[in-house]
Amino acid sequence: MLTAAFALACLFASAQSEDSTWIVNHYIKKEVYVPTRDGVRLFTSIYMPKDTAEKHPIVLTRTPYSCAPYGADAFKPYWKSYQKAYFKEGYIVITQDVRGRWMSEGRFEDIRPFNPNKKGTEIDEASDTYDAIDWLVKNLPANNGNVGVFGISYPGFYSTMAAASNHPALKAVSPQAPVTNWFIGDDFHHNGAFMQMDAFGFYSSFGKPRPKPTTVGPSGFEFYTHDSYKFFLETGALSNLTKLMGDSIAFWKELMSHPNYDAWWQARDGRNATKNLQPAMLWVGGLFDAEDCWGAWNAYKAAEQNNPGKAFNKIVDGPWYHGQWASNDGTHLGNVRFGSNTAEWYQQNIEIPFFNYFLKGKGDVSNIAEANIFLSGANKWTTFTQWPPAEKKDKDLYLQPNGKLGWDKPAAAGQFSGYTSDPAKPVPYTEDVHFNRTRNYMTDDQRFAERRPDVLVFKTDTLTSDVTVTGNVVADILTSISTTDADFVVKVIDVFPDNLSFEDVDIYAEKDPAKTYPMGGYEMLVRAEIFRGRFRKSYEKPEAFTPGKVEEVKFELPSIAHTFIAGHRIMVQVQSSWFPLADRNPQQFIDIYHATNKDFMKSDIKVYHNAQFASKVVLPVLAQ
Repeated sequence: MLTAAFALACLFASAQSEDSTWIVNHYIKKEVYVPTRDGVRLFTSIYMPKDTAEKHPIVLTRTPYSCAPYGADAFKPYWKSYQKAYFKEGYIVITQDVRGRWMSEGRFEDIRPFNPNKKGTEIDEASDTYDAIDWLVKNLPANNGNVGVFGISYPGFYSTMAAASNHPALKAVSPQAPVTNWFIGDDFHHNGAFMQMDAFGFYSSFGKPRPKPTTVGPSGFEFYTHDSYKFFLETGALSNLTKLMGDSIAFWKELMSHPNYDAWWQARDGRNATKNLQPAMLWVGGLFDAEDCWGAWNAYKAAEQNNPGKAFNKIVDGPWYHGQWASNDGTHLGNVRFGSNTAEWYQQNIEIPFFNYFLKGKGDVSNIAEANIFLSGANKWTTFTQWPPAEKKDKDLYLQPNGKLGWDKPAAAGQFSGYTSDPAKPVPYTEDVHFNRTRNYMTDDQRFAERRPDVLVFKTDTLTSDVTVTGNVVADILTSISTTDADFVVKVIDVFPDNLSFEDVDIYAEKDPAKTYPMGGYEMLVRAEIFRGRFRKSYEKPEAFTPGKVEEVKFELPSIAHTFIAGHRIMVQVQSSWFPLADRNPQQFIDIYHATNKDFMKSDIKVYHNAQFASKVVLPVLAQ
């Protein structure tokens, strides 16, 4: 007799086969070169309905990651994803290799700056999108003159740039986890700290030069071990990573040459392109996105500020890893369960209706609120008329003596907690041995870190009522260090009751004992962020610490939307390394990017929690 799982798998395979047959029978694929104003041609893959009895809208994604498979007879397996809905709706579905990547002509430039004052044949990504849209609506038969653009991550950046093109045919744009600022919050830096694991893994292949159009991707770096902690610790200083990278990776050299938030970085802030946006905008992000969590929130915020009164500028944020909203399974991340398929809900209730309404005039978008947010912990979708919500109130949660965490300011004098930050033994970001950076670490159990002597731990008493936090958490740490620089990692954690049984946490763990994880006492990471201490006063002009002097290190963590349920506890952890996710700070005020192994030293860190120097986290608590 067939098992239920096997029967379901057979049904899914059958549905996929039917969808693939339908798409191939109802669509044709064309590959064309689209000219731009300076003569460079962009390789474009076009899937067009065979039915020309009605006119069809266009959805476009521009990408540096290839519009493969190449060849007019080679179909991308859209039938395996929710995007098959766009085919059933009769869209013209287009992907384009951006300038200088894969089969497109021209010179590629990472996060090419937006130029609002282009003249003549000057180009940027907005002009390339304008030229592409202009050619498509004028040359593709049976299109209805309405174009939408969307993309995730780097294609999200190109979606933001597309919106800035303001082509009259461009009616709707959805930047999803858009790369927005690679120094402050996305991908390769967080608050000035270099995210070496992602940067090295990515640019050692992606950054290789492509002298002419090609369908063949670059090879990756040959790691001698698949233990990432071991590799980065033994490799040592960033200058050693540069030697391994070689001389050909242009953007790596730029990363190493711009250690501060200078004019070069500022020109590459995607928020520069959020003024005078004409298309309807739908920003999408993941609450547990390990790569571009910062971009969606802050690009949306910039678009709000730069376009007062704009009719449709909305945001959606769900409990997702990077791109999970486009997957088939949005039920969980790691050990944490969300109680429903949140990805499917988003696809059917937000994204597809958004494009159908603005590109086809079908349905309505009245159920898409200003902010459509999933509350983890409570495991429910909710809506707000603005983000952060007007109903939230910032409440100070103070670090206390003896590992306590409470709403009252400490009354005692002179109290502090301390640890020694040793670059030779940095705090890992996860307890497991991994090769690639995990996505599950964003909700991982933090008990492994609590057990280290170089991690400070503070937690509340058991909560007697729910505490819902919606917005940016602010870490406000009063500290003194024995050296001239240090990093600070602050984590906000949901501590589950110790006596939870598997039956109690069915929304978190599978019932199959072979797949369960001991959720009693689970310390769920809700949000963590790193801050490079030298930037505590300015990202543009870093300053050394004076050893022994008490100073404030205050910074924002990306927005969260989480309910700490009654019976749980809130925990805050503070540490000074997060390895190998972020590079190690030598803990001297020197050029970290060109430091050597001999430059690293221990630092004694004190975090104060007393009447005079009261360290705290500020939680945006939603009024009940």
